[in-house]
Amino acid sequence: MPAAIVAKKLTKKFGSNIAVNGLDLEIQTGEIFGLVGPDGAGKSTTMRLLSTAMTPTSGEATVLGFDTCKQEEEIRDRIGYMPQRFALYGDLTVDENINFFAEIYGVPKDELKKKKAELLEFTGMSKFADRRGRNLSGGMQKKLALACNLIHKPEIIMLDEPTLGVDPISRREFWRILYGLTDVTIIVTTPYMDEAERCSRIALIREGHLLNCDTPEAIKQHYGTKSLEEAFIKAVETAA
Repeated sequence: MPAAIVAKKLTKKFGSNIAVNGLDLEIQTGEIFGLVGPDGAGKSTTMRLLSTAMTPTSGEATVLGFDTCKQEEEIRDRIGYMPQRFALYGDLTVDENINFFAEIYGVPKDELKKKKAELLEFTGMSKFADRRGRNLSGGMQKKLALACNLIHKPEIIMLDEPTLGVDPISRREFWRILYGLTDVTIIVTTPYMDEAERCSRIALIREGHLLNCDTPEAIKQHYGTKSLEEAFIKAVETAA
C-alpha cells in the first residue's frame, strides 16, 4: 500500500528563521504517527504544510498522492485538520456545530443523521447534543472538534496538539477515542512523551530538524534509554 504522506526536503522559512529545515518523512497508511518535540520545534508548521494551510519555501510533499502545492482542494476534501485553536461556535449547540461542518464538507443530508448519531455515540457526546459549545468543558470541546472533523469520513485526520490544556482524564479519554478509529491515518503533534508512547511511530523534531524517526520502542533501544524523554535528550546531544 502506498504511503499516505511523503515529504522530501520540506522547508519553511519566516525571514531569517527556519521553522522546518529539510524535513524528510514517510507516513504509512493506517498508522498513528506522532510529531514530537518541545514548543518551537516546528511541529505545528509541519502540520500546516501537510494540511495545505501553508505553502513551503522549498521542498515538496504529497498527501494521498496529491501535491500539497498544486492539488490543495483534492487534499482538503480527503482530510480532517484540527488546529490547536479549532473554530467551534460557542452560540451553537453540539448538534448544530456538527451540522455546520457537515454542510461545509458537503455531507449528503440523507446520510447526515446516521453519521452524526454514530459520532455522538462514539465520542460519548450523545447526551450533550443540545448543549451550547461555550458551555462545554475543555475536554468536551476537543471531542466535539474531533467529531466535526470526522463527519465527512476523512482518509487522514491531522491533529495539532489536540490535548493541550485539558486534564489528564480528558487526555486519556481522547486517546481512547483515537484508538477506536478505523480506516483512517492519524497524524498528531504533541509535546507529551506519554502520548508519544501511544503512537505507532514518531518523529523527534527540534528547531525544525528531524532527529530520529521510528517506533517509540526502537528509538529508546537506539539511544539505550528507558524513557522517550531520555532518548530525546540524547538525540539532541547527538545532533549537537
